[in-house]
Amino acid sequence: MPLRAIARRAVIAFLFLASLCAFAATTKKADIIFMTDFGSNNDAVPICKGVMLSIVPDVRIIDLTHDVTPFSILDGARYLAGTAPYYPEGSVFVVVIDPGVGSTRKAIVAKSKKNQYFVLPDNGLLTFLQDRDGIEAVHEITNKDFMIGAGISSTFHGRDIFSPAGAHVARGDDWTKAGPEVPVAQLVRLDVPTATVADGKLSAKIIGLDFPFGNLITNVTREDFAKLGYQLGDRVPVTLGANEMEIPFVHTFSDVDLNKPLLFIDSRGRLSFAINQNDFAKTYNIKPPVSFTIPAKK
Repeated sequence: MPLRAIARRAVIAFLFLASLCAFAATTKKADIIFMTDFGSNNDAVPICKGVMLSIVPDVRIIDLTHDVTPFSILDGARYLAGTAPYYPEGSVFVVVIDPGVGSTRKAIVAKSKKNQYFVLPDNGLLTFLQDRDGIEAVHEITNKDFMIGAGISSTFHGRDIFSPAGAHVARGDDWTKAGPEVPVAQLVRLDVPTATVADGKLSAKIIGLDFPFGNLITNVTREDFAKLGYQLGDRVPVTLGANEMEIPFVHTFSDVDLNKPLLFIDSRGRLSFAINQNDFAKTYNIKPPVSFTIPAKK
């Protein structure tokens, strides 16, 4: 065979392979990151996954958690904002913490300014993520083509609306066709209390628990706590609910003896209460939300 013909065939083969690679790249399905408060001792989660897989058989579904405190939109909002930065652009988050299921609350698809998608009830779950990343646009899910079919239940929108809508978005369907646009300014937001430092005192709240360890999560940022003047190794006077105590401010758990309390800045940059290898919440009978105060260092 002439050299020129061989070269021509090689070029054609290369272009064919390149086109296949380009096609594969453009048709790659987005991952679905799935979070609910359904728990794991029933069939709700696998039913939802079955719906997703029936629409996109080769989609990858990543479980964020299905053990969110039941009905706790605040916990769901914290976990969502804490997790999203570690996933790539195009990821689709399907979140079902929905105590208002079947009511007038909207089911929505939102696109963040980080080019991630969020399929969830409009009940405040986007509050922290909106503050940090920004929301580019929102569409209400009203298009039946984005739902499971005609038989929409009044109590299982995780199966009937959020799972199929999330699968359609992950498949690459035009997410704006889910339904009418909703102004970003109209998104429901959580009324989350902020910590204050005034008159020589920090006033703040316990807003959640770090399961399963029982550490207390607060609304105090590293920067707010620094205003009080405490340094690592200082003992900090705290009024926590009905408890009056002095707790050492340290770098990590092992800086105190076993079963001793500590204050530290957690991995998300917030002040946290813990007991070294024990459960602070159970030991001191703390159930969020609880207020606490810390005076400035004298």
